[in-house]
Amino acid sequence: MSTSRRSSANTSSADIKTGTAGWLQKTITITAPSRGCHIITNDITRQIPELQRFSVGVAHIFIKHTSASLTINENADPDVRVDMEAALNHIVPEKWHREFFTHTMEGPDDMTGHVKSSLLGASVSVPITNGRFALGTWQGIYLCEHRDSGGWGGGHARSITVTIQGLVNS
Repeated sequence: MSTSRRSSANTSSADIKTGTAGWLQKTITITAPSRGCHIITNDITRQIPELQRFSVGVAHIFIKHTSASLTINENADPDVRVDMEAALNHIVPEKWHREFFTHTMEGPDDMTGHVKSSLLGASVSVPITNGRFALGTWQGIYLCEHRDSGGWGGGHARSITVTIQGLVNS
């Protein structure tokens, strides 16, 4: 027996946006002041003023590092950032450095940083509406810095490439 699904959403021609398609790709630098999860939504919008020119689209935000990650989470209560760091440290404890990791020459927080980065991911995609990120009321874009020593870590610049595809206002 086969079943078919029909979309409950009806799209009218009024919902379809038309205009000039545009692309933007820009690499920006953001420095996390310390290890932990930091809201960077405003940092991105400050460094990408061209965002305001897109009426509709999507931004793909990618961090070019292996011991830091990007995610979207609550932006209102600072306790969320503290709890995120605590949860990640519980899931991937640094004692594993001594117990079974073999990639250890860059310090006790290096391999655990790689694992945490893999769990959260190196990119997020965010819709754009009327020149702004179309995030939920309590959502923000986080840079999670998983190291406090070694080649990177808190206080070091992180390269983030933002690629935007959408319709450009005339």
